[in-house]
Amino acid sequence: MTKIVICALALSLFGCGTQKKVENADVMKYANTITAAELSEHLYIFASDEFEGRDTGEKGQKLAAEYLVKEYKKLNIPSPPGVTSYYQPVPSSAFRGNVKDSENVLAYIVGSEKPEEVLVITSHYDHVGMDKDGNVFNGADDDGSGTVAILEIAEAFMKAKADGYHPKRSILFMNVTGEEKGLIGSKWYTDNPVFPLANTVANLNIDMIGRIGNGKEDAGDYVYLIGSDKLSTELHELSEEVNRKYINMELDYTFNDENDPNRFYFRSDHYNFAKNNIPIIFYFNGVHADYHKISDTPDKIEYDLLEKRAKLVFLTAWEIANRENRPVVDKTPAPPQARR
Repeated sequence: MTKIVICALALSLFGCGTQKKVENADVMKYANTITAAELSEHLYIFASDEFEGRDTGEKGQKLAAEYLVKEYKKLNIPSPPGVTSYYQPVPSSAFRGNVKDSENVLAYIVGSEKPEEVLVITSHYDHVGMDKDGNVFNGADDDGSGTVAILEIAEAFMKAKADGYHPKRSILFMNVTGEEKGLIGSKWYTDNPVFPLANTVANLNIDMIGRIGNGKEDAGDYVYLIGSDKLSTELHELSEEVNRKYINMELDYTFNDENDPNRFYFRSDHYNFAKNNIPIIFYFNGVHADYHKISDTPDKIEYDLLEKRAKLVFLTAWEIANRENRPVVDKTPAPPQARR
């Protein structure tokens, strides 16, 4: 009787008797489902004037959240347990100033062997809205690029799952609100986690991966990585190995320097995980002339480069989700004030 009950539960979650060994999967088959064309199709909608710059708590942000929910439903990815209709409410009281209620958007694939262990993949889907003249800050790169990348990464995992290659660990896809207001959505999540932070094995945060940053015009295929070695030597080495094996783009650690004056390590949503001793990687293309301007539009995105960067995140996530052990935390970074 016990075995029957367990099998029935497994069938409801991911199909009893259909699981294949993920080690046998052609992971590039699924990475290659992430395409420049689909990223572009999503982003021209997500960063359109219709969404009014996605200002936190405002109409455009609500429309953006609805779009994300619709896409997760299309992919048959459910909400996590305890989350209603994909939304984790973030009340106005969590914000400074006059900001209306908002919400994080959460979708979830339960793990087949280690379901209690969770990899969190984040992007912020809010931006800065419109100016007093009605000009829209579309935020195609910031962070439309990261948000549509997550949709494509989620789709790749679901295509693998449909073929019987179900991730061993659970994966939480989280599009957070309020980053532009001070990392509020991610702070709300880590203060009110859906899954215990102790069971959160890593956070991969994607914030601006669609453009070529200042000074990198002749760099070719690259991405800035920040924070990969701050808490876990193992996570950093895993990240490097995945890149060498599959993508082989330049991983630039300029902004990972302890003394870098930009302090990007503290400026996106991964930091709320890192300060809770959760290993993180922040994927970033660097700032550019259109950063936080009305000229950050979908036509300026380097879609082939966005595709390669999104594939790198997917492949890294695949390795974290399916390896035998979670990344070991073997470092304790100095507090922010010690680095000023």
